Amino acid sequence: MDYFPLFANLHNRPCLVVGAGHIAARKIDLLLRAGAQVTVVALAINAAIAQLASEKKLAVIEKAFSPDDVLGFMLVVSATDNADTNQAVAAAADAQHIFVNVVDSPALCSFILPAIIDRAPLMVAVSSGGAAPVLARLLRAKIESVVPPTYGRLAQLAEKFRGAVKQRISAPEQRRIFWENIFQGSVAEKVYAGNSLQAEQELLQTLADYENTATQGEVYLIGAGPGAADLLTFRALRLMQQADVVVYDHLVSPEVLDLARRDCEKIYVGKQRQNHSLPQDSINRLLADLAKSGKRVVRLKGGDPFIFGRGGEEIETLMQEGIAFQVVPGITAASGCASYAGIPLTHRDHAQSCTFVTGHLKDDSINLNWTQLAAPNQTIVVYMGSMGLEKICQSLMAHGSPADLPIALIQQGTTRTQRVYTGTLSTLPAQIAQEKISPPTLIIIGTVVSLHKQLGWFRGGE
Repeated sequence: MDYFPLFANLHNRPCLVVGAGHIAARKIDLLLRAGAQVTVVALAINAAIAQLASEKKLAVIEKAFSPDDVLGFMLVVSATDNADTNQAVAAAADAQHIFVNVVDSPALCSFILPAIIDRAPLMVAVSSGGAAPVLARLLRAKIESVVPPTYGRLAQLAEKFRGAVKQRISAPEQRRIFWENIFQGSVAEKVYAGNSLQAEQELLQTLADYENTATQGEVYLIGAGPGAADLLTFRALRLMQQADVVVYDHLVSPEVLDLARRDCEKIYVGKQRQNHSLPQDSINRLLADLAKSGKRVVRLKGGDPFIFGRGGEEIETLMQEGIAFQVVPGITAASGCASYAGIPLTHRDHAQSCTFVTGHLKDDSINLNWTQLAAPNQTIVVYMGSMGLEKICQSLMAHGSPADLPIALIQQGTTRTQRVYTGTLSTLPAQIAQEKISPPTLIIIGTVVSLHKQLGWFRGGE
């Protein structure tokens, strides 16, 4: 985080603008809209600023800037085309510990003026930290298109009844759920339609009917996908944003976890080889207990929860306890990693079927139907197989697979650290032994792997 996002109350606060050209006029307009008491220091004043001064909306001092001019101000903006003046303004403000913005000079700024979406009292600000202001404005335009102007009226409704709701619903978590239902339900729709009176009446009726007692929560079993945050589904993102608790494993990428509600509790229950932070039975119990305490719980699992994710075991416990739940599928590692590696799982010239297996070693053995897996014209995808790679290759060759059968190991697929290692059953184990492999990994076996050089399109962090 290069800049700390902060909304400042400038109402009746003294603010200084150095410069009085067209750029300065735009900054002055923003400050006046925020209720600031604006003073302008400049040698020459343009017509628009002179008009504002004549209307007593700001004070103008026609003179060259001097360091003492910053004294007594809460915030300073320098908007001149003179580099020496801008440097002097920044130095004077810094010496007095006053926030300063120098237009188009991020290195001289202690704060950045963002691109703004104004739905007062709701405000959205977008900043690139001065690195790409045009990109920030383009993003603002996208947000403008999906945030209707009526959101401001919805915020005003919440402000009007905030005290009454707090008095009626004492528990903060239950209060948050109440407001989320209001903002996403028929009350909000009435506000959008301009029926504010009906919206207020319905909100009051909903509040009057509300029972301020502990309610049982719900569990959302969500597939986090193979790693890339933008591969999450819309539903997954929506539920993550309203969760009270997120229970996650070691296959969930930090980028995905960052999309959860900022103030939710996060509980790590990852299971790695010979290092289980919580056994599965304890995870099942934890989910049930959290939901019974009234919390909305996201169980975030890498890939898809029903493909080697033990999601079925977790919802069995929830069903036995009578706890409401939802299952949100995710892009499984086989599909995501194969796509990003340019390896089709099926292809009419190579494979007419695809089999998913787990290569997780138990007691130094892998119990798989090797005869079936060694059959030609298919693709084999092995989850959790990196530690047993040599044994997998040896077993397949022992059951009839050719030694030159192509095989790929994909490290951290779909992310910027993705690496794809290719070889054959006879060569890949020795090749991988020379590499420092970072999980999660996925193994793909079959002649489809030969298409990687032709179809590989994703270059990760290269």
